[in-house]
Amino acid sequence: MIETAESGFQSVGQATARRIARHAAERGQQGPTLLVHGPPGAGKQAFVDDLLALAFCTDTDPSRRPCNACRGCRDARSRTHPDLVIGSPDGWREQRSTGESIVAVARRWLLDAAGAPVVAARRIVLIEHADRANEQIQNALLKALEEPTDRHTFILVADQPSRLLPTIRSRCQPLRIGRVPHAELVAHLMDRRSLPADQAEALARIADGLSATAMAFADRADLLAWRRRLHAELLALLEHGRAERFAALQDLLDEAGRLNAPAPEATVDGEADTVRTPASAQRAAALVIVDAWLGLARDLLVAAAGRPELAPGTELAPDVARIGPRLGSAAIIRAIRLLERIHDGLRENAAPRLAMEAAMLTWPQLER
Repeated sequence: MIETAESGFQSVGQATARRIARHAAERGQQGPTLLVHGPPGAGKQAFVDDLLALAFCTDTDPSRRPCNACRGCRDARSRTHPDLVIGSPDGWREQRSTGESIVAVARRWLLDAAGAPVVAARRIVLIEHADRANEQIQNALLKALEEPTDRHTFILVADQPSRLLPTIRSRCQPLRIGRVPHAELVAHLMDRRSLPADQAEALARIADGLSATAMAFADRADLLAWRRRLHAELLALLEHGRAERFAALQDLLDEAGRLNAPAPEATVDGEADTVRTPASAQRAAALVIVDAWLGLARDLLVAAAGRPELAPGTELAPDVARIGPRLGSAAIIRAIRLLERIHDGLRENAAPRLAMEAAMLTWPQLER
């Protein structure tokens, strides 16, 4: 069921998380810390926008919040509300002065965030990618959470909540954002993006129920085309050795960077101008590739088990149904396990080039 305009929430699905948040807000019992978690592409950002609008809405009737018409709702959804403070480990890293540690920046930011609200009853402290913070930063955050006030609400956003300290998780109201039922996501794509039914069906299947991924594919045909090219290249590399695989790496990283990460910086190297991608952008590009790579590997595993019709990626790579059984489950499982470790390592600042080379070495090889 899609939310009506009267319901106020603009994200799709997530009935349980929505019900918890709405009931708490209507009763004035919203906890001091919320943990919005779920897989990448599940729509956490859209749900957080709903939470912000719910918190800052000025409609006098709590049951009508968020109204999406008042100044509070508009400022919340544009993330410009004066009582909204947004931080993240990546942001703190970029704010460092020379010789300053990211932990020092995070502590200073948390002190600044503790200020009194200006307009609303509460100040919202939003920490994105909280699960990427190191243990020292999390301990600093824990101190802020241990002394809650009625003037602040913390919203932590995480792909992998298990990476947060247990003492942080115990102080949070968890709100899980997961996959959306196929029919509901198809209807949402048709309603919000005016897609024809067959195209909405295909995108919902390719995205495997992840609403933000589906919406991104609907909004940017180049992303969908890139994913199709990436799958085709990775399948082709199954028949090639180390040299060909390593030779393909830089092109894969460059293309993913252009589509999914900040633009590279122009630098001068000797007599010629060259373009180099900052390490953070290369890491972001590698993460995008590994996310898609994991999806392909899991589709191959489903195909190897004799159920290719259950593999969402066959919409992009029909050869999955033929190749999966040839590889066998054992080789694919080994690749998936390593890709998962590489994915975790990239989030912990592993060198993207070395991580991708390791992935290529473990990618199974087909006999020609």
